[in-house]
Amino acid sequence: MQRQQVLMGQLMDLTNELVWLNRPEMQSALEGYKLNEIELLEKIGLLTHPNVTKLANATYMTRGAISKLTKKLMEKELITSYQLPENKKEIYFRLTTQGEHINQTHQMLHQRFANRDKEVFTNMTDEEFDTVFRFIGRYREHLKKLPKSR
Repeated sequence: MQRQQVLMGQLMDLTNELVWLNRPEMQSALEGYKLNEIELLEKIGLLTHPNVTKLANATYMTRGAISKLTKKLMEKELITSYQLPENKKEIYFRLTTQGEHINQTHQMLHQRFANRDKEVFTNMTDEEFDTVFRFIGRYREHLKKLPKSR
């Protein structure tokens, strides 16, 4: 159990350190936008025909929270809604030009951080990557099996 606690502590510390290090630049470049707004814009930009259900699944938020957030993003003119001709019941979302600009700024920051941290990954072997991927995959599968409290 001791090694498990140390590993989880190290992962939490790493995550917190990255957030602490990246936060000032993110806040400066994306001033006036909340993290959940920026992340939702990213998902809308990535998914094919994103709707409330797809976005809830992709962001680990409730459908109610996604509905509120998409309404807010529409008021800020960062996204618009649309329907497909063959399915007038379902509502989908797409980025506006302004939403696309925010998303591109966010992606540029991610790339800048990745370039900054590249040296950590340069000397990792395929075996080391595979070990980390296996661990993360097993852990995520375990978490998926747990009862949802939402």
